[in-house]
Amino acid sequence: MAAPREVKAWHARYTYRLRVSSTALTTLLAEWDCCRWVWNQCVATSRAAHKARQECGPAHLDKMLTGWRAEHQWLRAGGSVPQQQIIRDFARSRAKAIDDIKARLPMKRRAGMPRFKKKDQADLTLNYTRRGFRMKDGRLHLAGGIAVTVVWSRELPADPSSVRVYRDSLGHWYCSFVVPAQTEPLPQTGKVIGVDWGVKETATTTSDAHDLPHPEHGKKAAQRLARYQRMMARRKPRPGQAASKGYRTARRQAAKEHKKVVRQRQDTARKWAKKVVRDHDVIAVEDFRPKFLAKSTMARKAADAAIAATKAALIEMGRKHGRDVRLVHPTHTTMDCATCGARTKHALPLCERTYTCTACGAVSGRDKNSARVMLVRAGLNPAGADRVRPPAPLGQEAA
Repeated sequence: MAAPREVKAWHARYTYRLRVSSTALTTLLAEWDCCRWVWNQCVATSRAAHKARQECGPAHLDKMLTGWRAEHQWLRAGGSVPQQQIIRDFARSRAKAIDDIKARLPMKRRAGMPRFKKKDQADLTLNYTRRGFRMKDGRLHLAGGIAVTVVWSRELPADPSSVRVYRDSLGHWYCSFVVPAQTEPLPQTGKVIGVDWGVKETATTTSDAHDLPHPEHGKKAAQRLARYQRMMARRKPRPGQAASKGYRTARRQAAKEHKKVVRQRQDTARKWAKKVVRDHDVIAVEDFRPKFLAKSTMARKAADAAIAATKAALIEMGRKHGRDVRLVHPTHTTMDCATCGARTKHALPLCERTYTCTACGAVSGRDKNSARVMLVRAGLNPAGADRVRPPAPLGQEAA
């Protein structure tokens, strides 16, 4: 009898809709004003410390927060937990930007230094640790006497360690709990699959039944979205004037359309990822970063494909169910032959959709060949690639 596989613990987020009363709404907005003020003070302190060549770590900012709360009674009225957490978020953001500068990354790849949060543009987000919230009678009680009703669409698998309360562009309120989740292993299938990302088809795999065609959710909603954007352009208020009711209505309709497209993309990605993970034990995924496509002629179609979100959904689903997901370096994956391992002398143009190997004469679809290359580089043996060993450097990258 085979020994049971080890079950590994990992953390996951469980998000629920909130029903916020008028009293709770007023308190939450006041809480966010306090946190936003603390963030802006941290930004100002950080910039002054940078000019004076002094340190500005979270410990120093915590001491300053104690002084700020002693000076301002309105700040003392707010909860200390979300204010301390926003200092942690600021310190994490600043440390990431400094690390990118020390690593001498290009400007386009660096994380920018934290900036001031404007009242009308900043996203409302409040973070609470375990001592800052509790759940009683199906309601979420936050520090400061804030009680909100949670729409429990599913049960929490364990006690949460923290919660994030935020508001989206439509004005809807959500809470996101961090809980220690357990891996849910699926039955072994003995199958492997390679995944290649693209624009014509979002995902091309070594299995025809698991290819993901381009859903074109954004293209289908473009006509309605353009209508609302034209309405906003006609009703755009002048600087210093309040927005009209027609402008606010058009802006809300446009936000609803954007939100619908986002949810459609997430739903498509998760359903496809679940199908791939359920039917295969090992998944070789191209470690593709589609950021450069934003400056190409395919920017709109590439953004509509949501490759990054689909890739993240596949990796997350594989971790949840204990599958072996291997990320493969994408260099020269369209130039290598999956049958003999030969490499073409020149890069294939995008208009050429058929791959023909000059060494062995193998002919296959360009994306299908790339998907089989993923398996070879990951150290697996796809059908039709017997007795093929990947080159040593590529094999090390895939590992």
